Amino acid sequence: MSKRILVLPGDGIGPEIVAEAVKVLDRLGTDGLDIELDQGLVGGAAYDDHGTPLPEPTLAMARAADAVLLGAVGGPKWEPLDIALRPEKGLLGLRAELGLFSNLRPAILYPQLAGASSLRPEIVSGLDILIVRELTGGIYFGQPRGIRTLDDGQRQGFNTLVYSEREIERIVRSASEIAMRRDRRLCSVDKANVLECTELWREVATRVVETEFPQVELSHMYVDNAAMQLVRQPKQFDVMVTTNMFGDILSDAAAMLTGSIGMLPSASLNAKGQGMYEPIHGSAPDIAGQGVANPLATILSVAMMLRFSLDEPAMAARIEAAVEQVLDQGLRTPDILSDGMTRVGCEEMGDAVVRAL
Repeated sequence: MSKRILVLPGDGIGPEIVAEAVKVLDRLGTDGLDIELDQGLVGGAAYDDHGTPLPEPTLAMARAADAVLLGAVGGPKWEPLDIALRPEKGLLGLRAELGLFSNLRPAILYPQLAGASSLRPEIVSGLDILIVRELTGGIYFGQPRGIRTLDDGQRQGFNTLVYSEREIERIVRSASEIAMRRDRRLCSVDKANVLECTELWREVATRVVETEFPQVELSHMYVDNAAMQLVRQPKQFDVMVTTNMFGDILSDAAAMLTGSIGMLPSASLNAKGQGMYEPIHGSAPDIAGQGVANPLATILSVAMMLRFSLDEPAMAARIEAAVEQVLDQGLRTPDILSDGMTRVGCEEMGDAVVRAL
């Protein structure tokens, strides 16, 4: 029975990078990958056509899909809109409506890119971290929120950080299951010394690991120290689990250890294994339409899709090997370009991966 994938190119460089990822899927289709592709609008592109960043037809197709492939959303064109209509609300809406609570963000340094990292090669060589970010709770979704006017006439912005025991349990359980398949080390990141919400996070995380995953070595770290340690000694980590906002920030910091945010894929999963797959970088409107974006994070997101939602680990491994082969050939988009390498554009990089496949 064929698997259905919803393709959402989105805004900015989204259509460019997604087009290259679709080439990869089409190539695998000739080798027996049985899939059907649908395409929809989300973010600013959806607002322009439908007046909303998440139209009902897109949401219906997403619910029916086995997996969703997303490019990126947002851009300065839509910043004047009310916050409820901005492109990012389409992305947050998809996460909430599909229950995509577990966001997997790997930070892997390909040996070919050791020189592109902002840190010395001896610090980052062999880096392989997985950050598990809680994705449907925390301060991004907490209520009440808004901007209000105080009695003295000053305006005040406010957001609410909340996590229930159930939300903490399920994300820590998800991270622990992944840790069991890796090095069985899990670092839970919080700010329990000043935030009661993450004091509860630490308590629940300890209970879940001790009672359900005694083989996992659990450690705790405050988020400010974790940010410092990612730069100081990143290879001390294997799997990290943390809140929505902390994970958003730490995974982008980890991205630069790998040479470019353009190299990092992500997977967002619900309890049924349905997932949304996207590069962790944004829509990069400053380079949209120039043909210079790096499609490798999106292509590697397809590999995660094959592994986590479509039960095709062998094809996932083929994509990852093809990316390594292309890097071995010295092909580089501008974000990972170094001396002696060959500069290529977005489409050329996608074509090179297809040839390697």
